[in-house]
Amino acid sequence: MSDKPVNCPVEATVEVIGGKWKPLILFYLLQGTKRFSELQRLLPEVTQRMLTMHLRELEEAGVVHREVYKQIPPKVEYSLTPLGRSLQPLLDMMLQWGLNYMEQSQAESRHEAETQ
Repeated sequence: MSDKPVNCPVEATVEVIGGKWKPLILFYLLQGTKRFSELQRLLPEVTQRMLTMHLRELEEAGVVHREVYKQIPPKVEYSLTPLGRSLQPLLDMMLQWGLNYMEQSQAESRHEAETQ
């Protein structure tokens, strides 16, 4: 999170979870603890650098926990903190809104195709 003061609650939320990949990372972590490689497989379009950066930002914001196991090769797992779990209703609403939007868009596309 940036050091600049945030005066709006919506801005604070966007500051923590905004962007293309953070909501998806959080969505997959809601399903359980994941290793970095698992997240890469679930998000094949995200670069390793971008995934690392977003995970660090989410960890700094206190919504993701990073557990490093001292073994060879090193094992690192990511999970949601209680604060991160508190985002579930918001992510569930985003999921439902997205489903509704996709249905509406498909219905409009079918209607346009039928009227041409």
